[in-house]
Amino acid sequence: MKKHIFLLLSLITAAFTNAQDFRTVTYFANDTLKLEMDIFVPKTKSKEQRLLLIHVHGGGFSGGERKWDYPVSRQAAAEGFVAANISYTLYMKGKNFSCDGILPEKVKAIQIAANQLQQAVIYFLKNQSTYNIDPKKVFISGSSAGAETVLHAAYWDTKMMSMYPEKLPADFRYAGVISGAGAIMDLNFITPKNLVPTMFFHGSCDTTVPYGTAAHHYCPASSSGWLMLFGSYSIYNHIIGLKGNTKLITFCGGGHEYSGELFGKDPKPVAEFMTGVLKGEKQQSHIIVATGKECTKYSEYDFCR
Repeated sequence: MKKHIFLLLSLITAAFTNAQDFRTVTYFANDTLKLEMDIFVPKTKSKEQRLLLIHVHGGGFSGGERKWDYPVSRQAAAEGFVAANISYTLYMKGKNFSCDGILPEKVKAIQIAANQLQQAVIYFLKNQSTYNIDPKKVFISGSSAGAETVLHAAYWDTKMMSMYPEKLPADFRYAGVISGAGAIMDLNFITPKNLVPTMFFHGSCDTTVPYGTAAHHYCPASSSGWLMLFGSYSIYNHIIGLKGNTKLITFCGGGHEYSGELFGKDPKPVAEFMTGVLKGEKQQSHIIVATGKECTKYSEYDFCR
């Protein structure tokens, strides 16, 4: 049975690979830095401009590889989108990103990654005719640290957090954001003016990145690395309050291991969300998924009981 399943997965992967062009490009370089991304482009020609998805991997800003979440990009390309997985500076490599870390360093790690993601977007805007993409249909997604990256890239004031000479156009807006076990430093970053369709998925018992509102890693307030974060459930409710377009998938009892669930294992809901956004569908839904796991310390949500 296991051999048959492995063969089926191999055939599906081969079919996706054969239907797509794969290339690695440098999207940003200066005297000290060179950043690359892997791009999946459908081989079929399209008269219409394509949607673009740019994905950011997780790893606590200290590790991880862009190949981790290839399945979501392959799925997007199979749906006719252009998709890219980026590398970015792992600023916290060799540093402490937990309770005993240094708060300004943690904030800087997020800032650097968000700025480098924006440089990847700028690369595509400059080369939109090469990839046949629509600059008004740019989605960004990420898991864990990557989710924190995309949320801050979308909602943190760009003038305040900007680090590089080249900027996004003043009128640029993302078409949507997909966050896997992510969080944001301040809900007030998200306003009616900058609100875009945003999808979340998160384990309700995540002890690394809070599902609701809590300190990163649930650190005590006396910690040097104490950082308050607003997780998926808190952001989802905030966006609902703003009458925005949003979707939350809660893995009840799940921990941080679910941060890449819909990027690596079952990427179809992500593609469906993006397609729905492009069709103009108003999405305000909370899907609850039973995992068979339980926790007590970090679970206070009645819908998971």
